[in-house]
Amino acid sequence: MPAHASTAWRQGWWRGAAHRPSPNFGPRPKGTAVSLAVLHSISLPPGVYGGDAIERLFTNRLDWEAHPYFQAIRGLEVSSHFLVRRDGVVQQFVSCDDRAWHAGRSSWQGRENCNDWSVGIELEGLEGDSFEFAQYQALGPLLQALHLRYPIAQLVGHEQIAPGRKCDPGPGFDWQALGHMLKVLALPIALPAHPSL
Repeated sequence: MPAHASTAWRQGWWRGAAHRPSPNFGPRPKGTAVSLAVLHSISLPPGVYGGDAIERLFTNRLDWEAHPYFQAIRGLEVSSHFLVRRDGVVQQFVSCDDRAWHAGRSSWQGRENCNDWSVGIELEGLEGDSFEFAQYQALGPLLQALHLRYPIAQLVGHEQIAPGRKCDPGPGFDWQALGHMLKVLALPIALPAHPSL
């Protein structure tokens, strides 16, 4: 690992993110290499941006009475390694050395339980809506740091690892722009087959 890669991380926590530790995580299976990154989208309530509801959900501090929608997810215990806000601010909730609870029932290329071997990246957004330029800009340094620290070879959407159950980040996400950015950064991370690529 390059020296600058090791200084960017401390026990799986990236120095480029604001740290918001979540209790919702567990150990990865022994000897498991982190080789997959998974993109998601989330907004709470759906279509509402800003505020701290996502952070509160991931840290088990969401007030279930604060909005009628929250009753539908009451008691949910989930997390992701990272959240990229609409303004490009990156927050981290779980050490990448640990297993976050972001993918649920999932499979990629015949391998089950993607949580075991992936890093989850949530984008503040709604399935079908577009994402902000600042979010794509923030993904660049984050993916670069992840690739230097972990053997991440592929990047997929939640929709690819849980087809029929999940559809995020959805058609509003610009995979072509992401692919171009990966080429500019010379990151050898493969993207899934996608109509826009």
